[in-house]
Amino acid sequence: MATPVDYIEFVCEQLRGFQNVRYKKMFGEYMVYINEKPILLVCDSTVYVKKLPQLDEIMSGAACGVPYGGSKEHYILDIENAELTEQVCKILEQITPLPNKRTKKQ
Repeated sequence: MATPVDYIEFVCEQLRGFQNVRYKKMFGEYMVYINEKPILLVCDSTVYVKKLPQLDEIMSGAACGVPYGGSKEHYILDIENAELTEQVCKILEQITPLPNKRTKKQ
């Protein structure tokens, strides 16, 4: 079941303390970007973050799940927990590199 647009807009509203928040639809689901960095994956109206060592402590009590078939297990972020969401997104924004620019083949 694909994530409805109103849910992804709700997720982005929860990130109002951050600048340059946008989302992009990908295969019926969404990637949320902060300052052009891919931070959150939203699939089936569930917010996922990569399992990274920098998040292990603050996400230790979080549920985990697989956002789509064939992917690795991710943490499930309680987007309504404003304090946790802010902490997680700040860490991810600092450690996530900007994606490489793709050049079009001619």
